[in-house]
Amino acid sequence: MGDRVSEKDSCITNSDIESGKSIKEEKLQDQGKITRRGFIGSLGGAAFATGLLGITPILAGCNENAKGQGFDCTDIGPLDQSQRANKSFNLRVDAANNNLDMSDVQHVCNADENFFPNRIASYSKGLPHDQLGEVDQDAYDLMLTALETGKEEDFEKIPLSGDVKLKNPQGGLTFDLLGPDSHQEVMPPPPAFDSAEGAGEIAELYWMAILRDINFSSYNSNSLVEEAVNDLNRFSDFRGPKENGSVTPSTLFRADIPGVLKGPFLSQFHLKNIPSGPQILNHKIRTLLPVDYITNYSEWIDLQNGLLPANAISTDVFDPVFRYMRNGRDLAENHHWDWPAQEAFNAILIIFGLEGKSPQEVFLINSGVPWDQNNPYYNYSTQAGFVSFHIVDIYRMVAEVMDLSLKGAWFQKWFVHRRLRPEEFGGRIHNNLASNTQYPIHEDIFNSTVLDKIFNFYGSYLLPLAFPEGAPSHPSYPSGHATWAGATITVLKAFFDEDVVIPDPVLPSSDGLELVPYTGPESNDLKIGGELNKLAWNIAMGRNFSGLHWRTDASMGLALGEQIAISMLKELKKTYTESFQGYKLTLFDGTKITV
Repeated sequence: MGDRVSEKDSCITNSDIESGKSIKEEKLQDQGKITRRGFIGSLGGAAFATGLLGITPILAGCNENAKGQGFDCTDIGPLDQSQRANKSFNLRVDAANNNLDMSDVQHVCNADENFFPNRIASYSKGLPHDQLGEVDQDAYDLMLTALETGKEEDFEKIPLSGDVKLKNPQGGLTFDLLGPDSHQEVMPPPPAFDSAEGAGEIAELYWMAILRDINFSSYNSNSLVEEAVNDLNRFSDFRGPKENGSVTPSTLFRADIPGVLKGPFLSQFHLKNIPSGPQILNHKIRTLLPVDYITNYSEWIDLQNGLLPANAISTDVFDPVFRYMRNGRDLAENHHWDWPAQEAFNAILIIFGLEGKSPQEVFLINSGVPWDQNNPYYNYSTQAGFVSFHIVDIYRMVAEVMDLSLKGAWFQKWFVHRRLRPEEFGGRIHNNLASNTQYPIHEDIFNSTVLDKIFNFYGSYLLPLAFPEGAPSHPSYPSGHATWAGATITVLKAFFDEDVVIPDPVLPSSDGLELVPYTGPESNDLKIGGELNKLAWNIAMGRNFSGLHWRTDASMGLALGEQIAISMLKELKKTYTESFQGYKLTLFDGTKITV
């Protein structure tokens, strides 16, 4: 039933969407053909200015007789209006040409979609499914047709089985006028459906479900954590971080990213108070009661068909007491309803208040913010940053890169990989064990102790989910949260001094009602860069603790976001007039660069 039948790569790329026509056209040979005069002429020149905008042409002549009449002062500044317009034009043309030079890329997927023609290894949630949870072939083919043509009428022909609509597949086709095009950045393919790496990833997710309500601060003394560590160490290709070749309670669910293995599991940027203008906000959240979902097979089938359970919008699932995040379930809920880039914006405000300076000192005296040492305003004696190299600049960059990163993620999700969600894979495992299917899932997972424990807890082999509605209605790889986290945190590391130590680190109390000082062995070495990296990983792991994403959805999502941010920074660096040596930052793999 699940044998590999073809080695053909089925990835849909730009050339597929354009019906085989190359997207790279002949470059602009003579930029003089498009001139400022010609551009304004096409808009009607003065008629455009006076008619559309309703303004009177300004009279030239800065003299006493012109007082009160208005006069031309456009010569103020290093460039006159024509020179300025031409320089702005050339910046845009150069950026466009650079993007065109990057357009010849190849997107490679794992080809599971063709290796398994019954689509058991591909995302299909929301389409019609049979009682094994296998997608209707005609419905899946109509989805592929829509992705190939990009026509909205073809997307409207995709048959759905329930109330849940597919989440914005056309978002992967959207263009942008800043930074790299969404189709230019590439990702490695995710682990194949039948791989040992995939088996290790699903085992980790089963253990995350079992350990959702164990406080992170208790990992080193909890017997269930010890079982998880011992089990994951049996896998032939588990790629989580290790100490001396072994998974330990201190490395469990973390990553080999600078700072992520240091100190508490949760970033200080997930805990410390947020100074927001005249307000001081805390990080307490509305947490979930310790209940897991979709452990019943009929519920699982309904979910694959896009049928929401009755409790999907219930408020009875919440703890009435707001608490600081303590465990995987809290982290999952924090990133259940967060807005894209919300945590990055919060981190900016926390960094602004790290030295205890008042807003008056920060903005009037321009002190108290640990900017990166390449910030040119360190060298100015009469000027302070604001629109450039200060709060306005970094806020707009975070917003811009969040948008770019999600467009890039949506292209990869829908048009390249179409990786199935972990909840779908859990159904395949359940059917192999309970319904005598023979899907070619790697034996490592069946030799694991975690499946018996899951069955004893829940009465099925399905992956227990943190939310009754399960995964969102778009493919798994990469994680959108991880991608925007990787992009926005890269921008923050470019703007702030990564080596500044965060003062007075904290931990949540065991009940989550208060923060207590963190006095561990690394309490004096938690730095901005490392804790920003940890924040990005926490954001990604919030989705994994929910049962929604795989480890590589997280790690490769961070990497994709980082690529997109660097491409944007390269482009924006050219827009400054200040003497600027470039953005310094440390990549997620530990490499130090200057953009």
